Amino acid sequence: MPEKILIIDDDVDTLRLVGLMLQRQGYQIAAAANGSQGLTKALEDRPDLILLDVMMPDMDGYEVTRRLRKNPATAAIPILMFTAKTQLDDKVTGFEVGADDYLTKPTHPTELQAHVKSLLARTVPKGDDAGLTARSDQRGYVVGVISVRAGMGVSSLSANVAAGLFNRIQSDVILAELTPGQGSLGMELGVSNPKGLTEILQGKTVEVTREKVQAILLPHNSGLKLFLSSENPRDVELVSEVRNFEALAARLASLARFVVLDLGSGLPTFAQKLLPMCNEQIVVVEGVPGSILHTKILIDEIVLLGIDKSTIHVVLNNRQRSEAQMSSTQVQKQLGYPIAATITPAPELFVQAARLHTPAVVAQPSNMTAQQFLKVADAIIEREKAR
Repeated sequence: MPEKILIIDDDVDTLRLVGLMLQRQGYQIAAAANGSQGLTKALEDRPDLILLDVMMPDMDGYEVTRRLRKNPATAAIPILMFTAKTQLDDKVTGFEVGADDYLTKPTHPTELQAHVKSLLARTVPKGDDAGLTARSDQRGYVVGVISVRAGMGVSSLSANVAAGLFNRIQSDVILAELTPGQGSLGMELGVSNPKGLTEILQGKTVEVTREKVQAILLPHNSGLKLFLSSENPRDVELVSEVRNFEALAARLASLARFVVLDLGSGLPTFAQKLLPMCNEQIVVVEGVPGSILHTKILIDEIVLLGIDKSTIHVVLNNRQRSEAQMSSTQVQKQLGYPIAATITPAPELFVQAARLHTPAVVAQPSNMTAQQFLKVADAIIEREKAR
């Protein structure tokens, strides 16, 4: 697919002439006539490059750049500023707020084309391995959720935290279930026979493009975009396709402000590669001695991957009402690691949510347990803002 270029300029003649020239070079063009419209289009279209005029009436190019750089969803998009200003201080200001390149009007078509090609060549991935080692925090904020063993509520926590994030920001949130052959979210959320992950893992790494991943995403009535695993046990063998997992995580991170990865249980090779790509890691624990002991080992192993302890957050998920369940204080003492949040049992809520094929946060947002998920989402948003 041709690279998409967004032109933001209040000068209609510039929009028309520059857009036509770049279209003739094979680029896909989007246009915005002011800064506010440009910010909206940048978030919706996720262009490969932005051409941005400085002098605009409602919001100048410097302020547009500041806002683009502040939003994780648009922070990595290269920006080429062009303006009639020729003063050195103006150019310095442009670079200081985050512009990648600067041209002075009037610009010769050949010069503009050269700068555009140069910026795209530096930022658009080329080849099998391109972009796979880049940290995902260049775009969206990625949260990896994992537990020491299956059946501890990783999928439920992932879905409800993702729904909580969407509830708060009303912007793109992707829920990605990366457990081939062990998918459960499709059934819970009313999606029959999901094959997205299988398709990605069975192909070549070079085929894991942003466009392909975006085409596989499924919109859900909760507001989330879903990327789901199949339920076919035979697909478990695809856990060995580590390079495809890495490529997928990098592409997902470019498609939404928040991406929540359901990494399942244990610490398979693909999870060892993806956890360091995440901005933070949520480890799910249950309030029983065996779970606590094994979770402590899991956290120690995650730290050995080179992950900063400050990005690891433990969530105590008490799924059943039982006197055998330990309190948050007791679990924290035995685990030797702080408990960031506690989820209390609410079987009736989850039954209702399953009937509606939606996360519990959406089914009954005022419920106490739903509010606990929302608090986890709120904490993630605060950490994203502070990064």
